[in-house]
Amino acid sequence: MSDYQEKNSKNNIKDLQAELEKRAHNRTQRPNGAAFREFMGQDWAQRPAGPQRSEVADYTPARRAKLAAQFIGERLVFPAGDLQVRSNDTDYRFRAHSAFAHLTGLGAEDEPGAVLVLHPLPPANIEANNATHEAVLYFHPRSSRSSEEFYADARHGEFWVGARLSIAEMETLTGIKVAHIDTLSDALAKDLGADCTQLRVIPQADLKIEELVAQVRAQNGLPALQVEADLALAEAASELRLIKDAWEIREMQKAVDVTREGFTEILRNLPRAINHWRGERVVEGAFMAKAREEGNGLGYDTIAAAGNHANTLHWISNDGPVREGDLILVDAGAEVDSLYTADITRTLPVNGKFSDAQREVYEAVLEAAEAAFAKASENGVRFRDLHNAAMEVIVKYLAQWGMLPVSASESLSPTGQQHRRWMPHGTSHHLGLDVHDCAQAKRELYQDALLQPGMVFTIEPGLYFREDDLKVPPRFRGIGVRIEDDIVITESGAVRLSEDIPRTVAGIEEWIAASKPDND
Repeated sequence: MSDYQEKNSKNNIKDLQAELEKRAHNRTQRPNGAAFREFMGQDWAQRPAGPQRSEVADYTPARRAKLAAQFIGERLVFPAGDLQVRSNDTDYRFRAHSAFAHLTGLGAEDEPGAVLVLHPLPPANIEANNATHEAVLYFHPRSSRSSEEFYADARHGEFWVGARLSIAEMETLTGIKVAHIDTLSDALAKDLGADCTQLRVIPQADLKIEELVAQVRAQNGLPALQVEADLALAEAASELRLIKDAWEIREMQKAVDVTREGFTEILRNLPRAINHWRGERVVEGAFMAKAREEGNGLGYDTIAAAGNHANTLHWISNDGPVREGDLILVDAGAEVDSLYTADITRTLPVNGKFSDAQREVYEAVLEAAEAAFAKASENGVRFRDLHNAAMEVIVKYLAQWGMLPVSASESLSPTGQQHRRWMPHGTSHHLGLDVHDCAQAKRELYQDALLQPGMVFTIEPGLYFREDDLKVPPRFRGIGVRIEDDIVITESGAVRLSEDIPRTVAGIEEWIAASKPDND
């Protein structure tokens, strides 16, 4: 496609979008006379006091400084992302890109369409300011009550979405310099190619902002598309979150605490789930309600997998029955208003008691989880060592049950791995703003990295014995077990953030008994 054809194609898309936007108003009757507009702007009381400075605003400057120092002389663009259409003129709930949330401290459903830019300081100013960049947050502030936007704009208008913050209020809340989003294009182009040698943008956060960056680059003599440069920024932003600060760890604990409440709500609803034709949905809904009541919502789609469904690792259909005598594997995490999420899995006996076969599998997985946790507290441990410690236990039991076609040592060798038929996923992943946090980090800083204080991750071994797997002893077929806890590394070793969520056979059975509705 030629440049001319590409430009025409983009113009045609914009024309189509404008026409669709115009037609969306065909069902409405909007008064627009001068008398009405004047009347709407009259006699409004003084606004209440704006927000105070947020606690996280004391932590975000260090995050931005650490990241920016890797890109001296370059302009760095972090879009929040924008609302996405769910159907026709309704949107999905907004959730900001994690890099934007991490660097601004904005959470909940703030702030669709906003963009954080780290502007490079001139070389002469770097030493004087003890900083390499100036942060500016570009967003759409509220309009005056005398404007048409106040009552007529369904996207930004106060009548439709509530009162937005003013520029001054956003500056107070975040501690960041703020400017109107309409000034973004000029700000991106300023001194580009002179004092600013490069323009990078986080990819796959906001297509419109990526297109704007490409346009600004081309207009200033730079290649419009710079995939490797943008991926390097995403990688650096991801690696920045490998070590959590004290505020982040407190938010992680909040998320785990809400998640515990959600699991207790599940247990209260188990009797109703047993009698429902889609009992898995009853379990899913019970957790979802608590996550939304006490937090921002779900950190990811809940897995409520009863019976053999537990052997489908990402079972999120949750449309099956919950039967007496089965286990139900629930993998769920609450996301709190800061957007930090927990990630917990518990495998629960539906009738409150593990059968002998269920207990045998469960305690093998529990021993594997304990082995990985003990390894995390040792000195000089690398992230990958947690998986290896868990697999040694898993292989021991598979060998005892006569399921391996080779010796335990052969299965554990890189050329073997036969045990992975029944434990196909990894044992651990980083956790934070994303349920699989820091996913763009380089391997040497993730799998191969030494554990350090501030790292937060899961430990989640499992065994999955499908009903149709003839290599599994008949007594185990249809049983799937995973146990997942959230861990933080401290100066004195590993700590379970989820320590208060029962995990032993006895602990779970007691928890279920205590959560029955007649015990409330």
